[in-house]
Amino acid sequence: QVQLVESGGGSVQAGGSLSLSCAVSGRTYSVYFMGWFRQAPGKEREGVAGIDRRGHKTYYTDSVKGRFTIFQDNDKNTMYLQLNSLKPEDTAIYYCAARDDWTVSYDDTWQKMSLVKYWGQGTQVTVSS
Repeated sequence: QVQLVESGGGSVQAGGSLSLSCAVSGRTYSVYFMGWFRQAPGKEREGVAGIDRRGHKTYYTDSVKGRFTIFQDNDKNTMYLQLNSLKPEDTAIYYCAARDDWTVSYDDTWQKMSLVKYWGQGTQVTVSS
């Protein structure tokens, strides 16, 4: 089993920054890919950013490219998401996600929720205009 515990989030004005972290415990060696998803009120959950833990390749949805940065600290078994230049449309609950499926490339599947094995509890990000 793998446990994911998120921290960070909060409220900020448009243009501001926030940091999210996700601590991984348990069978951490079985986690090959991690990501951040978000769900806004009345909308479907969507993949925001992802990272291949083996080689650190990163993925971003178009709406956050250049503003969000995903990175990890393997020594601390922690994944981070730095959110800069926040917009009101970034308001959502952000979820940490982990996958234990090994594959050559996550290029085509990094946003697929059906492949996520573990979820964090979610943390609220609110951006006011």
